[in-house]
Amino acid sequence: MPVVCSGCEGRPAVLKRPKTGHSLCRACFFWAFEEEVHQTVLSARLFRPGERVGIGASGGKDSTVLAHVMKVLNERYSYGLELVLLSVDEGITGYRDDSLETVRRNQQQYSLPLEVVSYQQLYGWTMDDIVRQVGWKNNCTFCGVFRRQALDRGAMMLKVDKICTGHNADDVAETVLMNVLRGDIARLRRCTAIMTGGGGEEGVGDGGVIPRCKPLKYAYEKEIVLYAYFNKLDYFSTECIYSPNAYRGHARAFLKDLEAVRPSSIVDVIHSGENLCVGVGVRMPVQGNCTRCGYISSQKLCKACVLLEGLNRGLPKLGIGKHQRLHDKILAQEPLSEKEERKLRAVDF
Repeated sequence: MPVVCSGCEGRPAVLKRPKTGHSLCRACFFWAFEEEVHQTVLSARLFRPGERVGIGASGGKDSTVLAHVMKVLNERYSYGLELVLLSVDEGITGYRDDSLETVRRNQQQYSLPLEVVSYQQLYGWTMDDIVRQVGWKNNCTFCGVFRRQALDRGAMMLKVDKICTGHNADDVAETVLMNVLRGDIARLRRCTAIMTGGGGEEGVGDGGVIPRCKPLKYAYEKEIVLYAYFNKLDYFSTECIYSPNAYRGHARAFLKDLEAVRPSSIVDVIHSGENLCVGVGVRMPVQGNCTRCGYISSQKLCKACVLLEGLNRGLPKLGIGKHQRLHDKILAQEPLSEKEERKLRAVDF
């Protein structure tokens, strides 16, 4: 005998929600998922009427569901937002070029403007070029740093007030675990924030950075997949070809094991991260601006400028690890010693 939907108590259920365990029909699941995102938007006061909001679009399930839900909620509840799509082309042959085709189809399906910025355009390097020089071990460091800054630069080109990203509950919980394992107190404090780079209700960016928000912060990855599947959304599902060795993969595997035993583990980890306090007297990095590009940074040079300098000098390890003592030499365009160059040129493939 078919299970009856616990929402409407009339239609047959088509799924059991991973997050709550409720058996729901398709319509009730859509409504519950969208309403939870709506409540997240309202409780965190993410937007104000009249704002121009850029949606980070990669063509994957998270960003596709984000674009779909934001368009639905904007119309249903009259948010009064002007939505635009923003994509970053990292220059990964066989991966990003295909996913951008999905983004362009999404643009047509949702009738939203689209802006694409590329690493080649911004930095003079593609990820394919970078991997050829640095190898596979630390390539995600380069991509993550460059991508964050590329998203901000693209947002400035579009003149948006805020950027939405498709980070879901699993992503946030993984980041909490990664920062705990690395002992990164500074990032641990801000990784659970639903909005970063802004002053909350006023939306004023720190150091000129456009505020970013995560409307899907409490949405489980499994439910995002189900939402995309039952809505027949058009998304790209291939993993990045350079990500198999990423450190995040270990945190993800651990989190999946926890979720199998206790489904609420994902939200529990997030709430733990939200409630962690830094002890009195602990020295925290002071945010300033990069003296070269003006981007937000706690050092004289931002991470992107250091990584780029290393690539251009043929010293790929310059931005990997702690090399702040070399920043003065880099700013003064002074040559490094033979010992320093030898240490920074070594690459672990």
